[in-house]
Order: sequence, then C-alpha cells, then structure tokens
Amino acid sequence: MNVNEGDKAPEFTMPTDGGGSVSLKDMKGKAVVLYFYPKDSTPGCTKEACGFRDLMPDFSKVDAEIIGVSRDSVKRHDNFKAKYELPFLLASDEDGKVCESYGVWVEKSMYGKKFMGIERATFLIDGKGKVQKVWRKVKVAGHVEDVLEAVKAL
Repeated sequence: MNVNEGDKAPEFTMPTDGGGSVSLKDMKGKAVVLYFYPKDSTPGCTKEACGFRDLMPDFSKVDAEIIGVSRDSVKRHDNFKAKYELPFLLASDEDGKVCESYGVWVEKSMYGKKFMGIERATFLIDGKGKVQKVWRKVKVAGHVEDVLEAVKAL
C-alpha cells in the first residue's frame, strides 16, 4: 500500500504517550503532520523530534497537530517525550498496521543485511482528511522547516 498526495488519508486509532489515544477522525478541521520515524532515542529520530519541538510555536499559530509515530511501546514514548520535553503526541504502532497502511513499513538494508523497518516519512493531511503533501526517505536536516512552510501554504 502506498499513500500519495491527493489520496484520502488512511484512518487510524493508536495508543499514545501518557495513556491516551489518537484518531484521525478526531482531528477533523485541523492540519495534521503525521511523521513516521524508526526508533525513539536514536540520533536521527531525536534530532527530528527536537526540530518539531523547537518549531512548535510556529505550528501552533497555523493550528497544526503534530503526531510522531513509531513501533516503540507507549512506555518508551513516555520516556522519550519526558527526556526531550516533546510537546506533541507520540503514537505507538506496535503491531505495524498504521505503518503498513501508509506504506512506510519497508525492506531496508544496513551493512549488507536486509531487514524490515520504518522508512522515515511525513504526511501532511488537511482538515478534510486529504493528503496534501508526502515526504519519503526524509533527510532530517531542514525537514521540519519544509513541513512548516507546506502547512502555512494550506
């Protein structure tokens, strides 16, 4: 499954840090930045999360919700969020169903070994549930600023 610009965003409900849950249907009327990342507390993922944290006041001005998604447990998300003071939701997709529905659960390769993992990707979903922009194989440097500019253009 692959989600492209112009598609209706696949619906989801996932547990979040702090014992809550998040559903796309509950975000109607707001822009949603849904970003998928491989693992809590790894260098690239930490840098990306802190980038969203640092620009959170700008995202708030344009009424955008940010949701970070990985297959880490809620407990790991709680620890990651507390350590880096992340002011947005971290959703736990432990069974990988949301990752699969967005097409980010892919075969990866490192040091000649192949394995399945999350491809770093971001989806900008408008208030009507339509995917407005997709970033795949994200390079962390400059990415958060690119996402913010796209949200402002909605």
